[in-house]
Amino acid sequence: MMYEAILFAPLCAAALVALGARVLPRQVVHGLPILAVGLSAVLSILALSEQLSGEPVRVKLLDWLSIGGFELSFGLLIDRLTALMACVVTWVSLAVHVYTVGYMRDDPGYARFFALIAFFTSAMLLLVMADNFMQLFVGWEAVGLASYLLIGFWFKRPSANFASLKAFLVNRIGDLGLLLGIALIGGAAGSLDYAVVFSGAPGLAQQQITIWPGVSLPALDLGCVLLFVGAMGKSAQMPLHIWLPDSMEGPTPISALIHAATMVTAGVFMVARMSPLFEYSPFALSLVLAVGATTALATGLVAIVQQDIKRIVAWSTLSQLGYMMAGIGVSAYSVAIYHLFTHAFFKALLFLAAGAVIVALHHEQDIRRMGGLCRRMPITYATALIGTLALAGIPGTAGFFSKDALISAVTQSSGPVGAYAGWCLLAGVAVTAFYSARFLLVVFHGRETEAASHMTEREPRGRWMLGPLVFLAVPSLLIGWFTFQPVVLGGYFAGSLVNLSGSGSGAPDLGASTLDFFVHGLYSPVFLLAVLGGLSAWALYEWKPRWRSRAGPMLRLPKRLLELGYGFDPLLERAVIPGTQGLARGAADQADARFIDGLLVNGLARTIRWGSGVMRRLQTGLLYHYAFVMVTAICLLIAWVILVLD
Repeated sequence: MMYEAILFAPLCAAALVALGARVLPRQVVHGLPILAVGLSAVLSILALSEQLSGEPVRVKLLDWLSIGGFELSFGLLIDRLTALMACVVTWVSLAVHVYTVGYMRDDPGYARFFALIAFFTSAMLLLVMADNFMQLFVGWEAVGLASYLLIGFWFKRPSANFASLKAFLVNRIGDLGLLLGIALIGGAAGSLDYAVVFSGAPGLAQQQITIWPGVSLPALDLGCVLLFVGAMGKSAQMPLHIWLPDSMEGPTPISALIHAATMVTAGVFMVARMSPLFEYSPFALSLVLAVGATTALATGLVAIVQQDIKRIVAWSTLSQLGYMMAGIGVSAYSVAIYHLFTHAFFKALLFLAAGAVIVALHHEQDIRRMGGLCRRMPITYATALIGTLALAGIPGTAGFFSKDALISAVTQSSGPVGAYAGWCLLAGVAVTAFYSARFLLVVFHGRETEAASHMTEREPRGRWMLGPLVFLAVPSLLIGWFTFQPVVLGGYFAGSLVNLSGSGSGAPDLGASTLDFFVHGLYSPVFLLAVLGGLSAWALYEWKPRWRSRAGPMLRLPKRLLELGYGFDPLLERAVIPGTQGLARGAADQADARFIDGLLVNGLARTIRWGSGVMRRLQTGLLYHYAFVMVTAICLLIAWVILVLD
């Protein structure tokens, strides 16, 4: 029952709060989901401890579908990958739940928000714990539904409605790819069960699929590419990344949950879970590597020019997701998931710290109107500093252990795509350090603004919000020291993730111990690039700010390009949307108006009217007309009988 409780406890709490929203006391509205998610978090730790010394567990809950020889059940797969992901989801969600008590204190949708985030947590757990492709897809869609409702939580704002609809529609593109990939792989394997499909991967690699007369493609290559299209949507890889920055229209707690532990990590998790398939598709892995590396650098550059405090952190999420995908592209599945693990803590920390600043400044989000907050918000500043150092990958922090290992894996890979990806990730290190330092310097240092001089973080609302910040700061700073050795160097995922190269991490030269890796990181080029990026931001925003004004005219064009996000949104608004609307209008005019209405609906009516008109002419009301018809019919009948008898 332990595994079932991990999944269903948040779901039951969500249902109870949703049904009793009008009658339950406020303490119950937030207390019930917090207790439920807390229970799931504790049980996830127990499941993880069991997996450290045991074998994967499969729990069959019910028979879902049986058609002929095809059977599909609803069950849970608990292995080391599942257990670690469940810990990430539940513990980060628990911090977000507690933080929400303070952040959403005065919101009229208080109960609705708690019901939705508890449901969101349960949906992600369903996706993570699935033991077959169809259950994975159900969890995938449930996560998408929850994110749609939460991004558009403040539904009276047109911008929130637009952002939620944009996220929903862009993800439908990815979901179509995932569904087609599942159908193709399931059809080729004859099953949707993970165990059956994964064990048959070598055979699938030999199959061909005909997409056009005389044109065949490897079935596994096409299936893996389609699965990755699904991951591109959920994990916001270019060009399907455009929905994620706009998701900042939702309340800050849901921004933290989406970016740290739930929706955007789903794509990375899914591709890693499918490692037994992707290992037999070098083409798909090369595509994952190229897209991930491009996303890591390109979206990091956009973060440099953002002025909205939440959008800076959002674009950094896009960049870090690119790092994870690049790691998967070189078969470094363990390192990619480990970066997902550490990233969840410091990214949630940064979002919640940003939310604390926003609340303290009466919902001001423009960093140009901030400054000097380190003196007024010392706890928020200290935790944000830890999160920023972890994001930049400074040695000793959690982000250092995962990011440096990931970069090492990519730079040691071979081939032209590997070389390109390595340079992108190395450049991304300096970019990440630059926008991280800029975030910290502009918001917390510099001259104190008028708004900052009248606020404090120690009011009652702030106390609910400070606890989760301190809680998340501890793993953001220290967790790498305790987990790097067993997870990355010790082959923790050996039974869950497949790597045909024989290397558990995909990177053979990470050192013999955590301390060796740390010492090596102190004089590695990666650390030097991070220092260079951080010092550049300090020089431009703290030491010699006039340098920025001097360089402004020369950088006007690239800055504008970055502010537009490389033009994806303008292209969408001016070409894709009008083109789609024109296609829809054409389909409505031609297919609907002319064929369906004109031929089928109205045409049938006209045929019936014509036939009834013919029949009406026969009904003249004259007796001799009827007698003539009767005599004629009798004569024809006699003639037919004579012909038949002859």
